[in-house]
Amino acid sequence: VQLQASGGGLVQAGGSLRLSCVVSGLTFNNYALGWFRQAPGKERELVSVISWRGTPYSVSSVSGRFTISRDNAKNTVFLQMDGLKPEDTAVYYCAADWNAATVVVALRGDYWGQGTLVTVSS
Repeated sequence: VQLQASGGGLVQAGGSLRLSCVVSGLTFNNYALGWFRQAPGKERELVSVISWRGTPYSVSSVSGRFTISRDNAKNTVFLQMDGLKPEDTAVYYCAADWNAATVVVALRGDYWGQGTLVTVSS
């Protein structure tokens, strides 16, 4: 199983980035997918998750600014990040869980991708 994340970079506050994570080696439609982030000196935290059916959930700190989506035909999950703030600076990781629930608000992280660095300058 491989999860390949991309799309990170340096952006000014208020700007946008779109992260992508291409998944291979599993039955994509059976998995909930999500994004975590880890800022320097902090614990890894869940950002957004989307069920196999496409129901999204984002934590309150990013709700209304970040949008998670998935393209089952391309085995890819996206995180559109708008209105970025310096406190969004972190390494972002994609993850996948086998999960049949239509609504998912947490992720164990059965499988992980490598991180992609997002840096937001003030």
